[in-house]
Amino acid sequence: MANTGHDEMIHDAVLDYYGRKLATCSSDRTIKIFEIEGETQRLIETLKGHEGAVWCVAWAHPKYGNILASAGYDGKVFIWKEQGPQNNQWQRIYDFPLHKASVNIVAWAPHEAGCLLACASSDGNVSVLEFKDNSFDHCTFPAHGLGVNSVSWAPATSPGSIVSSAPGAGSMGNRRFVTGGSDNTLKIWAYDLASQSYKQECEPLTGHTDWVRDVAWSPTVLQKSYIASASQDKTVRIWASDASGSGQWDCKVLTFDADMWRVSWSLSGNVLAVSGADNKVSLWKENLRGEWECVKTIEE
Repeated sequence: MANTGHDEMIHDAVLDYYGRKLATCSSDRTIKIFEIEGETQRLIETLKGHEGAVWCVAWAHPKYGNILASAGYDGKVFIWKEQGPQNNQWQRIYDFPLHKASVNIVAWAPHEAGCLLACASSDGNVSVLEFKDNSFDHCTFPAHGLGVNSVSWAPATSPGSIVSSAPGAGSMGNRRFVTGGSDNTLKIWAYDLASQSYKQECEPLTGHTDWVRDVAWSPTVLQKSYIASASQDKTVRIWASDASGSGQWDCKVLTFDADMWRVSWSLSGNVLAVSGADNKVSLWKENLRGEWECVKTIEE
């Protein structure tokens, strides 16, 4: 896409569920919505309202409508909705201005868990916004004192539950997510029905020696849970926990020659894409011996 329509650096670009719309965001404080038809992209809307760089955009599941969340340096989270599929008219339907510093990333929960959006901020807090019956609730809690850089939801189904007879978590789904912080740790949070709040599930996952820039919870629902974390300490760590619910996470370390910025799992959850400051993307897969090996490297 040669002409992006943005005047400054683009920080995020995300396709919607069907691959028909592309949302991009930039330091120019705007969000652009493009319609994708074959090889062509057509700009259909420019969304304005943020007062600083927009770091992140995220599409909700289409069962909730054409809804886009955005987050930025101004500490604000906006929710945008397309008002009818034919007219390409977008409206800002909700503002969340309560964070005291940059909101670095927003992530929608699996749709089975409800219309939930997790927001990670440099003020050290995480907020979870819940949208239901045209009402908006939120809960905010301290997560990483030095700032929260990333958040990723667990799959809606617990590992092993597809092949076991254990009852699921009902209509609430499996409301769990992992955060990565500037305190070099990862923390896992789970929704507690009794207190109607999110509680830390186990001890922080430690081992990184610099900021954790990104975390990604694998969508696999086989016998294990996997979480990948990327850090400025030039490593990616892959954490694995079995379905027993013991809370034990084993860790494998991948070492690189540059700060690592992003980790992303394939839809099947068995291939991990890793990117960093060296402008390379590498793909990793677990072999039969339980070791992670690089299967492909792409230089940008």
